[in-house]
Order: sequence, then C-alpha cells, then structure tokens
Amino acid sequence: MKKIRITKHFDFETAHALYGYDGKCKNIHGHSYHLFVTVIGTPIDDINNSKNGMVLDFGDLKKIVKTQIVNAFDHAVVLNQNSPHLELAKTIDKHSHKVVLVPYQPTSENMLFDFAERIKSQLPQNVSLHSLKLNETANSYAEWFAEDQL
Repeated sequence: MKKIRITKHFDFETAHALYGYDGKCKNIHGHSYHLFVTVIGTPIDDINNSKNGMVLDFGDLKKIVKTQIVNAFDHAVVLNQNSPHLELAKTIDKHSHKVVLVPYQPTSENMLFDFAERIKSQLPQNVSLHSLKLNETANSYAEWFAEDQL
C-alpha cells in the first residue's frame, strides 16, 4: 500500500518558566514557537469523494492543530501544575492573563509528548501522526517520531 506524508507548519507565541532549572529559563520568558506536524496515510482513491487524492485535507489538519494546540497555547503562560509555580499561576490568572497549567515541566520535549496525544486523538482512522518538530528558537528544536514511541 502506498503511503504519503504531509506536513503543515503552525506558529504561536508562548511564555513559560522551568521550575528548579539552574539557568535563566527558571524565569518567565517567551518563545515564538514553530510547530511542524507530519501525518502519514494512503491517499483517498475514490473519484466520488471530494477529498480524492488526499491523505488528509490540509484544512482539516489545520482545524485539529489550531483547536488542540494553537488556540490553547498561543499567548499563554505555561506552568507546571505540580510545582510551586501553581501559586504564581493563580496570581497571573487574577490579572486576566491566559495561563495553561500542565502536569509536566514545560520543556519543548515534554510539550511534544502532550501535543502528540492531543493530535492523535483527533485524526481519522486511516491517518497516523508521523512526527512533530517544535522550534523553540531559530536554532533549537525538539522532534517527536511515532516510530520512537514503540
């Protein structure tokens, strides 16, 4: 069976702080994240289907990632809910700022594990998440590959 990978790129701005970190990133700071989402599947082979020839309509992939990731994390402060940063989050939230509490240290690596689960849960049965790439800066990124999770 012939498989094809398609990739869509997303941008969002997020601030975070790494509790217990021994460098500057222990302070709240932000990044212009670039997320590349790659899915794999067999293109639809049905001339009566409006999506004929597509693995997944790019518009459908956009809806999934925008809903699950971008809308949730864009212009938010992401903090570990299992750390003393929970008190900081409550203070920030009181001032009407968007806070996302996560059950992990909000590193690019851990964010990708989270993003993978959120995206996989929304994909159609015939399409699989192949990989994610998250650029935190212009020259630093983390990658998640489905084959590494077996």
